Amino acid sequence: MRPLTSKQRISALAATAALVAAGVTAGTAGAAPGGETSANGALPAQLTASQHTELVKAADTEAAKSADARALGLGAKEKLHVKDVIKNKNGATHVRYERTYDGLPVLGGDLVVHKNASGKRTGATKATNAKIAVQTSASDAHKPTTAKAKGSEAPRKVVWAGHGKPVLAWETVVGGLQKSGAPNELHVITDAKTGKKLFEFQGIKEGTGNSQYSGKVEIGTSGSDGKFEMTDKKRGGNKTTDLNGAQGGDGKLFTDDDDTWGDGSVKDRATAGVDAHYGAGQTWDYYKEVHGREGIAGDGKGAVSRVHYGKSYVNAFWDDSCFCMTYGDGEGDKKPLTSLDVAAHEMSHGVTSTTANLEYAGESGGLNEATSDIFAAAVEFHANSPEDVPDYLVGEKIDINGDGSPLRYMDKPSKDGNSLDYWDTNAGDVDVHYSSGIANHFFFLLSVGSGKQEVNGVKYDSPTKDGSKLKGIGIKKAEQIWFKALTEQMTSTTDYKGAREATIKSATDLYGADSAEVKAVKAAWTGVNVTGS
Repeated sequence: MRPLTSKQRISALAATAALVAAGVTAGTAGAAPGGETSANGALPAQLTASQHTELVKAADTEAAKSADARALGLGAKEKLHVKDVIKNKNGATHVRYERTYDGLPVLGGDLVVHKNASGKRTGATKATNAKIAVQTSASDAHKPTTAKAKGSEAPRKVVWAGHGKPVLAWETVVGGLQKSGAPNELHVITDAKTGKKLFEFQGIKEGTGNSQYSGKVEIGTSGSDGKFEMTDKKRGGNKTTDLNGAQGGDGKLFTDDDDTWGDGSVKDRATAGVDAHYGAGQTWDYYKEVHGREGIAGDGKGAVSRVHYGKSYVNAFWDDSCFCMTYGDGEGDKKPLTSLDVAAHEMSHGVTSTTANLEYAGESGGLNEATSDIFAAAVEFHANSPEDVPDYLVGEKIDINGDGSPLRYMDKPSKDGNSLDYWDTNAGDVDVHYSSGIANHFFFLLSVGSGKQEVNGVKYDSPTKDGSKLKGIGIKKAEQIWFKALTEQMTSTTDYKGAREATIKSATDLYGADSAEVKAVKAAWTGVNVTGS
């Protein structure tokens, strides 16, 4: 894996993600958003990579950053660093900033400044409202000595503002392997004055070819007769490589003589490559065609898919440090975790990392995981493959449980035996792969509705906490609301209450304060016991 750049390390709160918890081994789509998809000015503008780069460049001038810092009332030691810029069709922009204090990264200090088409500030969304005032020249007496992860700059001195009063702290990134066989990237935050652990989160988020899961598909390759390679130049140079059982490294790029890849079975190593490459291409197309985002980071740059990780590894994960998805071959190396929704899930972790950067712990971690499940379903509906019929199930093709059942259910998450259907005060203490059920359930209720439903031949029966009967607004509206909330309103510390507020704000911007869509968003959150105004 390539070492992180200093800019990436500032954005350290969401590094990588896996599909399932570490140690685990075993209405509808067609509705148009209000009939006004192309005219609704609050939707994201369709931007090329170069246009996105120019937006970021314009926002990243010292004059622009200083003006925003003054308007926010930041102190002289605080500096803003542009991470991303979202532009809407009506010309409004949303500038996402990371922050430093006296030159140190402020973890949990990110914020978004909202501006109208004329450049006037209309508000800001902050991960924390706490004032930062720490002594950065404190003694190094409590500097951690734990072995750090390969390529990491840690231990490094930071300001921890993720929860409570901002304090001077150390961030350490512990390497090695987890019990599941996945790489370990455990971020540990300790108080610089006392050595007390303040927070920790896992960085690895464990999330023409003949494919195993999608039948015969077209994939983007390059080369000429006798020398073809699995590099998709039309989609930013997406590449797919074979790790051949290794648990690190870049892997060997798939090549072929006749540009016909795999045979649809696990016996041909290229088959898993076809599924992963196809999934990466479909996910790229989804974000570009539906949300105007060219590439995971909006910069037009492709990602790497690595298949055949380890031996009998029953998981898949996204890793920011290599900007790559990695897939195991499943129990007995018979069911690679390369289905379309798994690929979309892992790539969507990258979108979250380059936008809201939701902490991969507590309630924000559940929202991080749910975001990947939500867009996995959205990509399936957008691809509309007859071999992988769109549904609101996660991992239904990979048979991770060995009994033909899906990994997760969005209509009633608790059907998997672990996930939460509704929010309660303990939600932040539950593994993020299971607390994600709250947002997955919300999205299903918003898209499809409650009670017994059938979509594309799949039967669902979705309950609500308050017994209410809800009618869905369709996945095309729901996905726009969630994407807008993620990229414009959410921050690294957003919890479920904050997600309710963010989606209501997004639905209001898209459809109006008194619209049926806003009422549906409120009702769906209430249906999963996330209440508010």
